[in-house]
Parts: sequence; structure tokens; C-alpha cells
Amino acid sequence: MLELLIPSLLETLYMVFFSTIFSLTIGFPLGILLVITEKNGIWKKPLLNQVLNVIINILRSFPFIILMILVFPLSKLIVGSTIGTTATIVPLSIAAAPFVARVIETALKEVDGGIIEASLSMGATVPQIVFKVLIPEAMPSLIMGVTLTIINLIGYSAMAGAIGGGGLGDLAIRYGLYRFETNIMITSVIIIIILVQGIQILGNKLAISIDKK
Repeated sequence: MLELLIPSLLETLYMVFFSTIFSLTIGFPLGILLVITEKNGIWKKPLLNQVLNVIINILRSFPFIILMILVFPLSKLIVGSTIGTTATIVPLSIAAAPFVARVIETALKEVDGGIIEASLSMGATVPQIVFKVLIPEAMPSLIMGVTLTIINLIGYSAMAGAIGGGGLGDLAIRYGLYRFETNIMITSVIIIIILVQGIQILGNKLAISIDKK
């Protein structure tokens, strides 16, 4: 069983790690833009804000399995394949990016408006407020948001196994469902649960540590 579980676990970690990086790369700037371009933001661009909101809402409306199928051509273009762990990183990143944007938006909106107004009154520029006020002040919430993103991606990666994505989900389906090897399915699920619990505990501790500082 170990010969099956260890490679599948490594595939899941590989997919989640890189899709987290890419989804944050896309979603983090979008989340910042959503906050600063709104009507009461520090860089008012209502039209841009509305366009971003529509795009993000549309992307979040797609079930992951359907989105993965729709993104097959893009996966083929970028990595040369539509099947496998590397190819799955593309739809995983695209599916998680809108979620990241909303999480970042929510975290940044929790920052006390008085701090922002004080920064503006002292002549701070928009980039200075974003990187020296908003992000540092919202850091505990941002860490919790990243934690939720990673947990969501673990779930997405398991679903990706249904259509050749690899990882623990693929192992559970191929052996647990099609070959009726229940022990492999149960073990795969237990490993996924342990991963989620471990990441949640680590994220909580890190957020509390930074909040105290």
C-alpha cells in the first residue's frame, strides 16, 4: 500500500504547493485592487472595480470539475498535456484565484479606516498605504485566508483525480472505487483529513503569533 500512497501523497503536495503560489500570484493583486478601487477606496476606479467583481463572480460560479474541463486547452498550451499532476496545476490555480481575491479583499477591509485616513493626511501614496499599512495590519487575517486557500486546493486536487489529475483523489477513485479496495480509499481519505487538520492548526498558530506581535 505504501508504494501506492507515497507517490500519490507527493503528487498532491506538488499540485497544492504550486497551485497555491500561482493562485496567490493572481488573486492577491486582484484582492488589493478590489479594495482600493471601490467608491470609498484610496484609488477610486468604480468602473474597474465593477469589471473585476463581475469577472471574479463568474469564475467563482463554475464548479471545479467543469472549469477544469474548460481549461483543458490552456493546460495543453502551457504544459503540453491535459492529464497529470502538472497539467492539473493550471485549472487549480485558475479556480483558486477568485477565492483568493475575495479572501484578500475581506482581510484588507478589516483594517481600521482611521489608520488609512491618518496615512493619507501625512501624504502617504497609494503603494505606501497598501504595502506599509493595509498588508501589515491585515497580516493575521491574510494568513488565515491563505490557510483556507490551501485547504480548498487540497479538496480541489482530490476532485481532479476524477479526470486524471493524479494524487490521492486519483488513487482513491482508481483503487477504492473501481477495484473495490476499500482500505486504500479509507487510507487516502484519512491522509487528506490529516493534511487539512495540520495546515489549519499551523495557520491558526502562525496567525495568533503574528497578531500578538
